Amino acid sequence: MRLLLAALMAFSSAAPAAPAPPTLSLSPPTGPLPVGVTTTYLRDDSRADPWVPSRRRELMVSLWYPAASKVTATAPYVTPRESELILQGLHRTEFPGDALSTVRTNAGPDARPGPGRHPLVVLSPGFSLPRSSLTGLAEDLASRGYVVAGIDHAYESFAVTFPDGRVATCLVCDTDDYAGVARGRAADVSFVLDRLLDRGSAWRSLIDPRRIAMGGHSIGGAAAVAAMQADRRIAAGFDLDGSLFVPPAGLDRPFLLLGTESDHLPGGDHWWDEGWPQLTGWKRWVTVAGTGHFSFIDYPELADQVGGVEPGMLSGARSTQITSAYAAAFLDRHLRHLPRPLLDGPSPRFPEVTFSHLG
Repeated sequence: MRLLLAALMAFSSAAPAAPAPPTLSLSPPTGPLPVGVTTTYLRDDSRADPWVPSRRRELMVSLWYPAASKVTATAPYVTPRESELILQGLHRTEFPGDALSTVRTNAGPDARPGPGRHPLVVLSPGFSLPRSSLTGLAEDLASRGYVVAGIDHAYESFAVTFPDGRVATCLVCDTDDYAGVARGRAADVSFVLDRLLDRGSAWRSLIDPRRIAMGGHSIGGAAAVAAMQADRRIAAGFDLDGSLFVPPAGLDRPFLLLGTESDHLPGGDHWWDEGWPQLTGWKRWVTVAGTGHFSFIDYPELADQVGGVEPGMLSGARSTQITSAYAAAFLDRHLRHLPRPLLDGPSPRFPEVTFSHLG
């Protein structure tokens, strides 16, 4: 994806060269609940992989959830090999290859789940990026009482490690078929929902099947549109600075667009002006001053810990706070039917945020 690759290059040149600190860390979740995380491997025997047709479609999924008690150890962010491949893909070869594997997360690996059934949120990362890039958002939502499923779409990421040790790299990063990628991800999402909600699934007892949402960053946002069009189980969706490669025609359920200031420009890169009238349900178009394409995922917060905040840009910690607050308010409103005035207009808590349109 040319737009994302351009953003990758901008990200890689923004922070000055410096050795990575011994430990990087994600912001603590803001909700009251401790968080657990586990990883599961899924294979769709009914479908060939769109990029490697000789193989069945294989997916790695991380599940974050409210834990029964405070966690004492935290899960790794990525493996050293994944870190190396991600940093190479981001052109950050001046840092130690294992730098991202030192990131301290906040979720306990395989922690015992807490009681109750929870709304489910599916997350899809940006093109070439791994599911781990949305860890901060996933942890925060889980701390607020959501189960969150982050999907790695094989061969669309710099690095995906399977249980047998195979590491799939990005085979299709030069494709121009962005709508095809988004629709393929929609098929991945429906398959994951089938497996999580299956009668034999260990997760069935933790998930309320009537309260499901999906969100994504970059092309993951386009995938949220495609998935909602294909699967009525998804009640609400959000797009974090992603181009609407799949027009949202006929999408009559709640949808949130959250992105950079440039997204409101007519004819802008993300085509939100064209897609906006096609969203016929509840909708909001929210922009955040001082942000770039990567501001809605983990990496700017980690980069700031190495080289400081880039002049003129919102800090990674602040953009993380804003992303989590607005995503959670949206989900609370539409999956839990709770009043969330944050979505009704400007807030003194977040002066960086502008409502470009109210639906």
